Amino acid sequence: MRHFVLFLALALIVPALTGCGYNTIQENDEAVIAAWGDVEAAYQRRADLIPNLVETVKAYAAHEKDTLTAVTEARSKVGQLNMGSDTLNNPEAMANFQAAQGSMSSALSKLMVVVEKYPDLKANQNFRDLQHQLEGTENRINVARVRYNKAVQIFNTSIRTFPNNLTNNFLLNLPRREPFKAEEGAQHAPKVKF
Repeated sequence: MRHFVLFLALALIVPALTGCGYNTIQENDEAVIAAWGDVEAAYQRRADLIPNLVETVKAYAAHEKDTLTAVTEARSKVGQLNMGSDTLNNPEAMANFQAAQGSMSSALSKLMVVVEKYPDLKANQNFRDLQHQLEGTENRINVARVRYNKAVQIFNTSIRTFPNNLTNNFLLNLPRREPFKAEEGAQHAPKVKF
């Protein structure tokens, strides 16, 4: 009799748990963390690439030292940030991370203007190779951001729809995740002047 009651209880509880979205929410949460890891990996690739880029440019451009210094300082700021999956739940840390990455992007944009101003620099094969790698890295960062935002959308939808919202409110209490946001003024195309 005791085994029958236990079996009956399990037979009622297991279907209820699978239908309440508990596992779905957990899977979506892990997908958000993994997608954020991809964003960080893309940023790390760029940060690793910057010292090589700067050294190559230094060899050919004694001018525009301010730009090179700005790139080096921006890379240093990015390297000082300690990021982790807990950052996803901390809007202030996310804002700091995005600001540091924004200053890095700005410094790299100025560096590209230097390249356009000095044709000899562009002609250097090593620099062209690094430039292509940098362009590829920026594309990877963009793809990783888009995938992260998609994972956030799926997660946020899963914790806000019925019956998953009940499961989240009573069992998990996971907060809504913030999507990656563009920097202020990013909607305007950058102006390049020679």
